[in-house]
Parts: sequence; structure tokens; C-alpha cells
Amino acid sequence: MNSANGAAVVVGVDGSEPSLRAVRLAAAEAHRRHRPLRVVHGFIWPLLRVPVTPPPDGPPGGGLRNQAEQVVEAAVDEARAAAPGVRVSGEIIDGEAAAVLLGESPTAAMIVLGDRGLGGFSALVVGSVAIQVASYADCPVLVARGTVRDDGPVVVGVDGSELSTLAIEFAAETAALHDAPLLALHAYRHPASTGPGDMQPLVYDEAQLRTGEEQTLAESLAGLGERYPDLPLTREAVHGRPGRVLAEASKRARLVVVGGQGRGEFTGLLLGSVSQSVLHHADCPVAVVRAPR
Repeated sequence: MNSANGAAVVVGVDGSEPSLRAVRLAAAEAHRRHRPLRVVHGFIWPLLRVPVTPPPDGPPGGGLRNQAEQVVEAAVDEARAAAPGVRVSGEIIDGEAAAVLLGESPTAAMIVLGDRGLGGFSALVVGSVAIQVASYADCPVLVARGTVRDDGPVVVGVDGSELSTLAIEFAAETAALHDAPLLALHAYRHPASTGPGDMQPLVYDEAQLRTGEEQTLAESLAGLGERYPDLPLTREAVHGRPGRVLAEASKRARLVVVGGQGRGEFTGLLLGSVSQSVLHHADCPVAVVRAPR
């Protein structure tokens, strides 16, 4: 995560209502983190060799580039209205939206974007740009979806992996900034619950299994109380599929935080199945935290 002084919160905009929700969420986060906000619009048309200036016989304010400028100006105005004390700037960058945002990620404190943008297929719960950016970004990615709440805990998924540790640290910092409690959830299944229907093993010791899972959770949170002594912390080990457990918790949360890929998931997946499940089904904003490359 980029914690350098002056690193901006970056929000991607395209003029859609989901992107304006992302602007308001990004402005609030920039305010809490005492960071500037950078509004970015990926302008793909020059790459497609489409004329972007007004036609000779058209109105002076016409043309695709003028439209893009209006999108950015409206988003900047929205951000300033949502968080008057935040320093806001806007820029149009030639390129496809996901590529432009990924280009911003090495120097950004965080990237914020809507769950779906203009031109997204209605059948997709979360758009391809959000999935691509969450899969490759070099900083935390906050996807504005579901209900934005001013109450409820920050929920973090814990599985004992390295990325889970990074997610815990980000979630704790965010909860402290929101003056909110932190709920650390560790979802587990029986050892043989790996196939369709979650068939359970014939013999297992439920109490021993739960004790082991609770120990994993406790070890993952070790030292957090010393770093955040005033942070209310609740930890729960819950039997169930992680994606479902986190999605259920999102119904009362202000934010769900997950690692980009969890323990036991295929290393070839840039975005793990649990992260994708939460992105598609959560009822509140979702932050995906990946290890810096």
C-alpha cells in the first residue's frame, strides 16, 4: 500500500450514476485520510482513431473531448460539494478506463470506482473495469456498491494468509478513521467440504476443529490491539463458505475488506474466488487489498 505523503485518492469517472456515487465515497475517504483527491477519466476515443473535436458545422461545445471535460468538471464539483475541505483536481487521460486507473495505482493511496459504468452489460453485477482494476492494482481498490452506511462495523475477512494480514491492517486503519468497530470474520468448512453440496466427513471433532480455527483467527490478529488500542474489535470464527459469510455480514456493515487472493486458492487467479464473490454479492462498499508488486 502506498502510504507516501501526498499520495492521492484516485477516483475513476465516466459520467454514470455509479461513478458519481464513487466520487462521493472517494471524497469522504480523502477527507478522513487527509489526502488530495484526483478525478480521472479514461478517454478511449483517440486510440480508436475517432474524431474528438467538434465537427465544423456543429455547436462549439460539441465533440467527444468537450463531453469528457464536462464529465470531469461535474465530478470535481460533486467531490467539492461532498467534502469541501479536500483539494480536488481532475484530468482526462487518453486510454481505456482500466488501463488508465492501473497506471495511476503505483502512486495512489487508493483507487475508488463504481461497480458498473456506462456501457456495462446489465447482466454483470460488477463491471469488467472494477474486476480488472481490483485484480491488478498496486494499491487498495474501493468499489462503491450496495448501501453506503454511516454506522455498522468495518468487516474484514481473515484466513491466515499474507494478503489477509494486509487486509486486516487496512481494515483496522479504516475503522479507526471512521471511528467504527472492526469485525474480523474467519469462515471455515469441514476438511472434506470441498465438493458440490459441501459433503461433510464421516468422522470429525467439531470442538477441536473450531478451536483450531479460532486459534488461526487469534494469531492473525496478534498485535492489533497494541497498534490500535482504542479500536473496538470483535472476532468470529463461523462455519460456512467465506464468500457467503462475508456477504451476509455486509448487510449490516459500512465496509467489507478482503485480500485479493486467499489461502488455498489457485495461484494463477489474480483475483480470488472469495474476493470476486464478495464484489458481486456484498450489500455495502468493498475494498480489495493486494500485495504490492
